Amino acid sequence: MASPSSSFRPQPSQASPPVALIAGPTASGKSALAVALAQIVPNAVVINADASQVYADLAILSARPTEDEMAGIPHRLFGCIDGAEAYNAARWAADATAEIADAHAAGALPILVGGTGLYMSTLLFGIAPVPEIDPGIRAAVRAMEVADAHAALAQHDPAAAARLHPADTTRVARALEVVRSTGRPLADWHGAREGGIADTIALTPLILLPPRDWLRERCDRRLEMMFDAGAIDEAEALLARGLDPDLPAMRAIGVPQIARHLAGEIDRAEALTLAQAATRQYLKRQSTWFRNQPPADWPRHETSLSIDNIDELAIILRDSLLTR
Repeated sequence: MASPSSSFRPQPSQASPPVALIAGPTASGKSALAVALAQIVPNAVVINADASQVYADLAILSARPTEDEMAGIPHRLFGCIDGAEAYNAARWAADATAEIADAHAAGALPILVGGTGLYMSTLLFGIAPVPEIDPGIRAAVRAMEVADAHAALAQHDPAAAARLHPADTTRVARALEVVRSTGRPLADWHGAREGGIADTIALTPLILLPPRDWLRERCDRRLEMMFDAGAIDEAEALLARGLDPDLPAMRAIGVPQIARHLAGEIDRAEALTLAQAATRQYLKRQSTWFRNQPPADWPRHETSLSIDNIDELAIILRDSLLTR
């Protein structure tokens, strides 16, 4: 691909306040790049856009930046939500909007960083005005076996079933409960999005999409390090709270696999292997989303990262922001 600098352009005008966005799949180097950028602009705040890193209970399993990795840069919306809460994209978008406004009021550059595409889409382009789902329908859908839910979705919303992998339990259940409760496919509701801040800011985005094999290796190694660094103890503490297993924090990668290990169903090595497999599946979904869903003019950086090219990319981002 061409140098990312050739793709950046103001959105929508020079008068709009700047926001940087660094997005991409897990383990792609987003956090390191965000800090590198923050270190070379006059004033910056890093704002989390990752659905797992918001949870206080998942410091290790979400790969939340440590104090050393934050390098003294202010970080917002990291580890701020209790695992007992069902945090979602709409709440995050409201919280992120407030953090962006606070940063601008303080003369700071907001740097959004994360891998949750739904969060970013909701913040920038608005949220679908889906009515409240009937609780009975929701409970029935969530109680279904994965294969049965996908088969039912294929009957009610064939386009969504064709788009969603049967193992993507969260999105399959969401699509099915929406069409059953409202009589309209989720895609119809998405076409009527409301809100979004994209027209009020000057966005400088960059999507990191390193080679898949490079990412898989990094993810496998990182999970090994997590298990060695106390991930099992972290998951055990969360499980000991007796929370609803359908809560997002309880379904975070690593937690269900460690739960089986702690229950004596599998050993530590198998729990690690299963968590690595789940991460690779998640990585595939993320990569597909970031290749196809964001606007076509958002630049994609498709080479693996090193210390040298992280610094180079940070300089490109800084220069693009300062020349708006």
